Amino acid sequence: MKILDLLRMSADSLLKRKVRTVLTVLGVVIGTTSIVVMISLGIGMKNSMLEEMESYGNLRAIEVSLPGRYSDESGGETEEKYLDDALVQTLSQLEYVESVSAILQTSAIIRAGNYECYANIQGMSIEAMETMGIPLGEGSYPTPGDELKFLYGNCVISDFYNAKTNVYEYWETGTLPDINLYADPVYVIFDVDKYYAAGGTDENGQAILPPKKYMVDSCGMVEGGPDDWNNYCYYVYCDIEALKLQLQRVFKGGVIPGQPIQKSGKPYKEIFYTTIYVNVDDMEHVTQVQNLITDMGYETYAEAEWIESQMQEMNIIQAVLGGIGAVSLFVAAIGITNTMMMSIYERTKEIGIMKVIGCRIRDIQVLFLAEAGYIGLLGGAIGVGLSYALSALVNRIISSSDIGITKISQIPIWLAGASVLFAILIGMLSGLLPSIRAMRLSPLAAIRSE
Repeated sequence: MKILDLLRMSADSLLKRKVRTVLTVLGVVIGTTSIVVMISLGIGMKNSMLEEMESYGNLRAIEVSLPGRYSDESGGETEEKYLDDALVQTLSQLEYVESVSAILQTSAIIRAGNYECYANIQGMSIEAMETMGIPLGEGSYPTPGDELKFLYGNCVISDFYNAKTNVYEYWETGTLPDINLYADPVYVIFDVDKYYAAGGTDENGQAILPPKKYMVDSCGMVEGGPDDWNNYCYYVYCDIEALKLQLQRVFKGGVIPGQPIQKSGKPYKEIFYTTIYVNVDDMEHVTQVQNLITDMGYETYAEAEWIESQMQEMNIIQAVLGGIGAVSLFVAAIGITNTMMMSIYERTKEIGIMKVIGCRIRDIQVLFLAEAGYIGLLGGAIGVGLSYALSALVNRIISSSDIGITKISQIPIWLAGASVLFAILIGMLSGLLPSIRAMRLSPLAAIRSE
């Protein structure tokens, strides 16, 4: 018997028993909908978490630092390893590494009108700023080759205090300082130690004069307001080469704060970096590259470490949600089995006649498996459609709330397709036992049955 004839006969048989078929399909619909919606909630929560983490920084970046920090800012402790251009070149040749960016960090006092701030300045290349994804609210990144210009984090302004009253107005009164970092003239004092010691005397009894201050223009602001926290909000960014030149100009061959010194007490000619960021081509390779760098004797940190543990927890939650939905589909599978067994009891004589006239036993099995598959197909397709509707309803309710999540339920195409196929498979497996029973019926006993 041709397969198309068997499929047509299976469909006709289901249509003859409409009520039973509808009830059985309904069970599959409920089971499929439960499974899809539960898994979609897990996927939605996982993706929402990833999106939130991505807003904090580059998930493929590895931060490389020295195994120990200097004992003080003047570099009183010398270490054998340094973060220099040679290391940058070595790291850039590692497998899976897309780019390597050196970071030079220093501190400075920034003054604007009557306000001042102790700021953390990070010098890096423009490519590093783009790779890290520092979001711009206004202005642009610094231009390579230009004089030193600052890109201010969106929360830096909240750290300014009134130098006359020593009051942090924003933290005490909620009022931002009356300054515009992007437009107002700003003066920077790089010799912080000398600034705080000014007015006193040195070890020789000489009066310590205030350090020189430099006017530094602004090139942009990080996106967000003073309350919008992100990985970049409290830093001041600039071009690393411009920062090197500025530090060399300010300290004129002396010891630059944060830089190591030789055993003789003299500074090195080269300016060493504070950290190095290694950008990997894919999150899957972060751990492997991180282990290679750790074996070289450097400390490493990557957001992927924490994210991996969080994703494992989310996978467990997703599996639990899927298991809860699978219970409904299991109940539906019992219903399919019951329906097919009842169909065999009612069609015993029909099965016997089919065997007597020469129908192959395998065709009889395919006939009942096709009926079960039809039930799974109909229930799965309707269940997926209903799942999309419920998912849209859930997302609409969630988006209208204040929890900050817009799509907590997400149904990717692969989930919809896999759910329909799974429903068909469950249906056919449920019909397997009844189909075997139909195959084993004695033709003569089946014909005699009433």
